[in-house]
Amino acid sequence: MRVLVIEDDATLGGALAEFLGDQGYAVDLVSSGERASAALSSQGYDLVLLDLNLPGEDGLTVLRRLRANENPVPVLILTARDALEDRVAGLDAGADDYVTKPFELPELAARVRAQIRRRAGQVNPIMEVGALSFDTIGRELRVSGERVALSVRELSVLEMLMARAGRVVTKRQIVNSLSAWDADFSENAVEVYVYRLRKRLEKAGVSIQTVRGFGYLLESDAVAQ
Repeated sequence: MRVLVIEDDATLGGALAEFLGDQGYAVDLVSSGERASAALSSQGYDLVLLDLNLPGEDGLTVLRRLRANENPVPVLILTARDALEDRVAGLDAGADDYVTKPFELPELAARVRAQIRRRAGQVNPIMEVGALSFDTIGRELRVSGERVALSVRELSVLEMLMARAGRVVTKRQIVNSLSAWDADFSENAVEVYVYRLRKRLEKAGVSIQTVRGFGYLLESDAVAQ
C-alpha cells in the first residue's frame, strides 16, 4: 500500500522510506508541512507518518487541515514530543496513533500494519481466498499450506487483489497504491505482474479475471462456478 512519510530529518526520513519499502510499501517522502499538504491534496494514501517539528507549517497544522478537509487517511505521529499534553493534542487533532522518538522499527512496522488493516476493515492479519492464505505480518503466501515464494512487488499486487476479492481493481488503482514518486511502475508493469501471478497460482483454486476496460478481479474458483 502507499505511505506518505513527512519527516524533516533527511537521515531518519531516508531510513524510514527504505525500511517501509523493504516491507513492501510504496513510500513517498516529503520534508515540510507545505510539501506534505501538496502531496495529500494530489495523491491518495493508505497511511501517513507525520513528524510534528516541521519547517514552515508544523505537523499539527497539517493534520488539522487534513481532517478539516474530511480526509480519513490514518495518521501515525512520529515525534520527539513526549509530554502528556503533546500526546493529547495530537490525538485530539485527529491522529490515529502517537509514537515518540526514539522508537524500535519492529514496533513501528506492527503499528503500520495495524493501521492499514483497520483502514481496510480487516481484523485478522491472515487473508484467505480459495486455497490462498496470505500472512500480512510475516509477508508469507501459502497455497494449501505450502509456502509459495513471490517477489515483493508480486506480493503487493496480490495483497491488493485479495483485500478486494470479488471486486474489480483497476490498473490505475494498483499503480497509484504501489508506485512511489521515484519508482518506474506503470500499467504495463501491472500486466506483467498479473501474468506472473496467474502462472504461479494455477493450482491455487483462484483465478484473476480480466474485466476488459476496467481492471482485474480475484475470486475463488468455487465462486466463479
